[in-house]
Amino acid sequence: MSIQDIIQIILFITLLIAFTPILGNYMSNVFTGSRHFMQPVFGWSERLIYKFAGINSNEETNWKFYTFGLLLFNLTGFVFVFLIQIFQQYLPFNPSHLANVSWHSAFNTSVSFVTNTNWQGYAGETTLSYFVQMVGLTVQNFVSAATGIAVILAVIRGISRKTTDKLGNFWTDLTRSVLYVLLPLSIIFAIILVGQGVVQNFNSYETVQTLQGAEQTIPMGPAASQIAIKQLGTNGGGFFNTNSSHPFENPTPFSNFLEMLFILLIPAALTYTYGKMVGSVRQGWTIFLVMMILFVSGLSISLYSEYSANPIFGDLQLMEGKETRFGITNSVLWSTSTSAASNGSVNAMHDCLSPFAGMVAMVNIMLGEIIFGGVGAGLYGMVVFIIITVFIAGLMVGRTPEYLGKKIEAFEVQMAIIAILAPGFVILVFSAWASVSSAGLSSLNNAGPHGFSEILYAFSSAAGNNGSAFAGLNANTLFYNLTLGFGMLIGRFGIIVPVLAIAGNMAKKKITPVSLGTFRTDNWLFAGLLIAVILIVGGLTFFPAISLGPIIEHLLMKNGITF
Repeated sequence: MSIQDIIQIILFITLLIAFTPILGNYMSNVFTGSRHFMQPVFGWSERLIYKFAGINSNEETNWKFYTFGLLLFNLTGFVFVFLIQIFQQYLPFNPSHLANVSWHSAFNTSVSFVTNTNWQGYAGETTLSYFVQMVGLTVQNFVSAATGIAVILAVIRGISRKTTDKLGNFWTDLTRSVLYVLLPLSIIFAIILVGQGVVQNFNSYETVQTLQGAEQTIPMGPAASQIAIKQLGTNGGGFFNTNSSHPFENPTPFSNFLEMLFILLIPAALTYTYGKMVGSVRQGWTIFLVMMILFVSGLSISLYSEYSANPIFGDLQLMEGKETRFGITNSVLWSTSTSAASNGSVNAMHDCLSPFAGMVAMVNIMLGEIIFGGVGAGLYGMVVFIIITVFIAGLMVGRTPEYLGKKIEAFEVQMAIIAILAPGFVILVFSAWASVSSAGLSSLNNAGPHGFSEILYAFSSAAGNNGSAFAGLNANTLFYNLTLGFGMLIGRFGIIVPVLAIAGNMAKKKITPVSLGTFRTDNWLFAGLLIAVILIVGGLTFFPAISLGPIIEHLLMKNGITF
């Protein structure tokens, strides 16, 4: 590593810390109904949306109605995105005359973008028209991210309120998340990206002659607008097949740095929002601290692995599949950020990472996407682990577990366990199925532990709603489109429903005053205990599977065996 690489990493982390309270405080004002500087700009739009949709923004609902509205909205989005794909050739803004998408690929893509996964089994520039990219995928990039924010807002209200069954209004939370947070930031970011050279037009594809005299088709399209929200909303779906390694998506070192930073920006800031809204900023910073420690630990392991000499490759650094324009450090920083934040965008192929760097990316997802995680989703996933940690601490000291004055009882623990087990079930059971079935093995390009890692990573990415891939696995088949699609649904709503149930039950409870016997959840002791629980749960659940993949591959590579 060069001194410039070290400076960049320090600058990256410093800016992330600096922006967290600024954006977090702004979002707190937005979601508590306080005045903020964007109200004069988009306030009229908010009122118009409520009037058009017949929504009373002041009417609050219990967790069941909140969940029903959320599920209905996402079901509607799924059906719409599915239909415009299978009828794509009859719709406007299709200058390349792309054909209709197959039903199983359309199913997978619809589920993927509705669940904020943005897994892509297709090449965007050769499969989807501008209409589908903009009206279907870009819209879902906004509203799927806003759905995650809405869920964490309901959780915050469930924790901070007492003796009520009201968690807020899903439609209000959704609207404010889009209008006041995601849209303004996306507009600013898209303009910056265009200034850096990212494509934003409606032109047909250009055919040019290369220096060798061959013809090459250069894709065009409204890329910058989708790239901005794909990073900010932790979506990750690329406008082009090679995602952010494509020079039209990510043309300069500055665009590369900003795209990485914006992956983590909102998830990090939401920890501060959480602290302000529950009445204790220290709680938010404690959660941020836990996330940052896990992030830096994974990044350090990945960098060490990538820069370590390996006799198999003549003691050279592993450059295959890396972003050669920006170097190994930027490739690894991106892989760690995108897998920690449930984003899924890539500027290098994860399939070409060293075994341990690939393992870190996989583990980041397997832990529940709670190391910053998806927009909103990472934070409510962390709350699930907090409940388990508080419960364990209560057993250790012989006291009824409490979190922020609310007693943690059997129902909360049961729902938390379901939320933790749901993605784990998908990862392990579906990976095992694919590893022993002809349909699962037929599109695998690598043998041995690396081939198993490709399968394991695919289902981890689906269940964690991440969307990145190891590559080397052709997932655009009937088997993978359906299994990965159902995995995404379970990984998204198998967590959201239990989490909202927890919020609804906690809102009904009284708040117990702090006493000398209260176990504090805003100090280093709790942070360390929370990290231990996260790693132990992840280790016990996934270590055997990881051993069969990247760990064995690393040991074999050291002995001169590759796959």
